Amino acid sequence: MRLLFVADPLEGFKTYKDSTYTMMREAARRGHALLACEPADLRWQRGEPVRVRARELRLTGREHDWFEISATHDALALRDCDAVLMRKDPPFDSEYFYATHLLGQAARDGARVFNRPDALREHPEKLAILEFPQWIAPTLVTRREADIRAFHAEHGDIILKPLDGMGGMGIFRVGPDGLNLGAIVETLNQGGARTVMVQRYLPEIAQGDKRVLLIGGRPVPFALARIPQGGEVRGNLAVGGKGVAQPLSPADQAIAAALGPVLAARGLLLVGLDVIGDRLTEINVTSPTCFREIMDQTGFDVAAMFVDALEESLQ
Repeated sequence: MRLLFVADPLEGFKTYKDSTYTMMREAARRGHALLACEPADLRWQRGEPVRVRARELRLTGREHDWFEISATHDALALRDCDAVLMRKDPPFDSEYFYATHLLGQAARDGARVFNRPDALREHPEKLAILEFPQWIAPTLVTRREADIRAFHAEHGDIILKPLDGMGGMGIFRVGPDGLNLGAIVETLNQGGARTVMVQRYLPEIAQGDKRVLLIGGRPVPFALARIPQGGEVRGNLAVGGKGVAQPLSPADQAIAAALGPVLAARGLLLVGLDVIGDRLTEINVTSPTCFREIMDQTGFDVAAMFVDALEESLQ
């Protein structure tokens, strides 16, 4: 098969931990052809299918110069690939949004795109949890400072975060004393111009913010618990959290069983659920990671499970 990866610049990949690279390596091992492009390489011209300037890759097995270009295709129709994998990292900004529209048109042309472009748009990673209230902590989404203050008065210990943050960016905790609540709201809310998510603080974060991967609606049997370090409230690896792979807890399994079939039916082949304790906190659909950390610590080959599911979806 010919697999096209829409991703960030290949030259910036950290192959020792990059999940997209791990997917590529497993696909190449099975004999599939690898192509890659960036969202900026997509184009759609009147009367034509969506096309892309793509590079065909050969993996070298080396850590730094990890790929060689065997061919360049200046006007490849996406429908001529067997699968297109959207692996561009967040943020989900306007250019990401436009890319999903181009990929959506490619899908109408006959391309097979994973995750499905309309599903990417319909599942903003923080807001999507509110569809599943039985699995989440008390949560509020608002632009009104008065709403935030009322939520704090009710719950005492809260987390505030922007809807477009990634890697732990812009997350604040405010305790029962309300210290700095006004300043934090001003920073995030910008006078009512930006929407803020507020959640009751979950002390189970001390045991880790768990990434539970769903592939084809089925959970990977191990989660990566990202444990805060040095007094941090955030467990994200990007801000120094320690990643510890562990078997799924009964709560993890219950959440995965409830959400997996629903999300898979919507065209989400790969999903990363974030779980603290027994509460769902995010549904990551843009470019879920942690393949390599789980595989290195447990021996479970997440990439093999992913490529199995991809091949099954293309039959």
